[in-house]
Amino acid sequence: MAGSIQDRWFKTETNADGKTIRVKTERHGTGMRYRARYFAPDGKRKSKSFADGQKRLAEQWLSKMAADVARGDYIDPNASQTPFQEFAEEWLASQSGDPNTKASMQSQLKLHAFPRIGSRRLGSFQPSHIREFVTQLEASGMSGAYARVIFSNVRAVLSAAVEDGYLRRNPCNSRTVTLPEMGTRRVVPWQPERVFAMRAAMAARFRTMVDVGAGCGLRQGEILGLCVDELDFDSGTLHVEQQLKLSLSRPVFAPPKGGKLRDVPLPDPVAEELKEHIKRFPPVKVTLPWMRASGQPVTRHLIFSGPTGGHVWRTSLNEDHWKPALAKVGVIPRARSREHAAAREHGMHALRHFYASVLLDGGESIKAVSEYLGHSDPGLTLKVYAHLMPSSRDRARKALDRALRPQNAER
Repeated sequence: MAGSIQDRWFKTETNADGKTIRVKTERHGTGMRYRARYFAPDGKRKSKSFADGQKRLAEQWLSKMAADVARGDYIDPNASQTPFQEFAEEWLASQSGDPNTKASMQSQLKLHAFPRIGSRRLGSFQPSHIREFVTQLEASGMSGAYARVIFSNVRAVLSAAVEDGYLRRNPCNSRTVTLPEMGTRRVVPWQPERVFAMRAAMAARFRTMVDVGAGCGLRQGEILGLCVDELDFDSGTLHVEQQLKLSLSRPVFAPPKGGKLRDVPLPDPVAEELKEHIKRFPPVKVTLPWMRASGQPVTRHLIFSGPTGGHVWRTSLNEDHWKPALAKVGVIPRARSREHAAAREHGMHALRHFYASVLLDGGESIKAVSEYLGHSDPGLTLKVYAHLMPSSRDRARKALDRALRPQNAER
């Protein structure tokens, strides 16, 4: 890397005798005296100014820049001064993919990251700043899972800053930085009596949703998007191939969460209820964009439809049917208006927890349960549901007793 140090207070001239002499410049005695200049790897000239008496510092700085370039660790000093929020907003604007994911990340950063670290310069980030940020998230009262989502967003932004040459290394990846605590709350699955009571409390048009959720473990969006083509009554299989979701407040068809298509067993009682439902409420033809509002239109014959035809709106289902059923069963307080109490842990996702608990209690493997639920990793399934396997310790103890006790041991 070619570089030089300019002395702004003196310049070199040739006098009448042909000798080279130093003479004062017009700015002698004012402003920063030395300017260290070099060419960055991209070919652009960079510089930094130093005061009178700091020529040695200018030389050391120039040598450091040269060493960073040689090691491949060069960071543009000007780029490193970019505030976190400025870089994050520009990076998000350039992202493609699911617009819902992008909108969620924008909202989460705006609400929880920008007020805390938005003004910090990228080049000044240290692991200590991230540790402090994590502590603030934990103290805010938000759930551990949500805090981890926000932390993941910040880590993604800083990883992009590293790749774009704004930052040498990501402080989120330091060994001294730990993820926000998840807390100790465990999934408490519903008992069969509550599932049956919820089914009875639902309107007839939506009653079979409870069967599909509790008997096949589908997510709410997968239930809303369930179509005729996904049902194979002959083989007793339900092919989970799509979901109905909102993309920037507009309904679309999309693959299941994580793009993970799967086949799940279709129990006879659920199959019988679906057949009866189809007779009473014939499937409706619905055409929606695929993946996003601007996507290619696709047509499906949906199993579940609204009272006036068309697809079921998630908000309407939750507020006008699911929560009133919860109140009727006694899970949440009755409301005097349409606005019921928040019941996140008792949403339709509770049916998936019931499904998983029944399979595990029946001795099904974690790997199989993970596949049926559509989880990306059996480790996730184990983390969520391991405590629902209380008999595993007894089984292990009995197996070891049999293996370690001599066959003819005297008692």
